[in-house]
Amino acid sequence: MKTTVLLLGATVAAVGTLAACGGGSSAQTTTGGAAAGAAVSVQNVSGVGQTLVDSSGKTLYFADQEAGGMVKCTGNCLSFWMPATGTATDAKSVTGLGVMKRSDTGADQLTFQGKPLYTFKLDSGAGKAQGNNVTDSFSGTSFTWHAATTTAAAAPTQPPSNSSGGGYGY
Repeated sequence: MKTTVLLLGATVAAVGTLAACGGGSSAQTTTGGAAAGAAVSVQNVSGVGQTLVDSSGKTLYFADQEAGGMVKCTGNCLSFWMPATGTATDAKSVTGLGVMKRSDTGADQLTFQGKPLYTFKLDSGAGKAQGNNVTDSFSGTSFTWHAATTTAAAAPTQPPSNSSGGGYGY
């Protein structure tokens, strides 16, 4: 237990103000693996459930505020939330995936059930879900982010919040 606490403390310290941005436990694990060459696959992410991940196993997220493909994560938001890119062929790998053109850059972005997908900068690797249920604000828009799950798994009881307005302490 002492080693686990020390490792957890070191992990939290390494990401700086992760607690301030409301990240979850850093003891996330993944089972299964992304299919070779698949842009998106489904993996079991500890504490989240069956979750969409990119080809490197990183959790994919959507924001409630971008329902229906309305892109609102632009500018500084993109320094923390990176658009998941892909093609129409990639979108065939999981039911509910699609592709849209971003209104700000014209780049193709993957969507899930009509919502643009992103990875989160503070997820240090495969199987992490630090951005799940995080709230933040960029350019006057408040966002609530969720890991894209393929099951109706219950969300954590209390969503974390980033009260500093989206800065994540950087």
